[in-house]
Amino acid sequence: MGLQKIILGSKSPRRRELLAGLDIEFTVDSQSNFDETYPADMEHILVPEYIAKGKSEHFHRPLQDDEILVTADTMVLLNGSIMGKPRDHSEAVEMISALSGNRHIVATGVCIRSNTRTVSFTDITYVTFCSFSPQEIEYYVNRYKPYDKAGAYGIQEWIGLAGISSVEGSYFNVMGLPVHRVYNELKSFK
Repeated sequence: MGLQKIILGSKSPRRRELLAGLDIEFTVDSQSNFDETYPADMEHILVPEYIAKGKSEHFHRPLQDDEILVTADTMVLLNGSIMGKPRDHSEAVEMISALSGNRHIVATGVCIRSNTRTVSFTDITYVTFCSFSPQEIEYYVNRYKPYDKAGAYGIQEWIGLAGISSVEGSYFNVMGLPVHRVYNELKSFK
């Protein structure tokens, strides 16, 4: 990947872990002036890429000529509705109860930008949950406190191990970064 300096513009420990798994040297700098809002009439599947681009375009400083910035946003969509990060315990329980026994979409938008080139894309994964009892849902929320996760769950945690019956697409996309696509884009980035 040449002599370019890669910057991960994300606070997510999962994105940091995934990018590190590619054995790519990078730094983390998540400072952006983007407020993460989107047009009300925007098709929901397009929102993560829109937000990833916004985070990149509103990065707190100009990029240097040898820098590449990677930003991302992940959303869970159930029956066309966006499930963001839960605000509290009851909202987390509500979200997982809605996902229980259902198939949903996880969409991650990614923007990779230098001073000379910008590439953005959305990666989509379909996830099917088994049905959970109210006690299992309470156990998960109380034990794992998934308040920083879209859809109130982490696929790599108990709920994913115990209750996901199928994943169609990238498992790592559900964690927050489609690393296979990021890697291939970075290889071709000049």
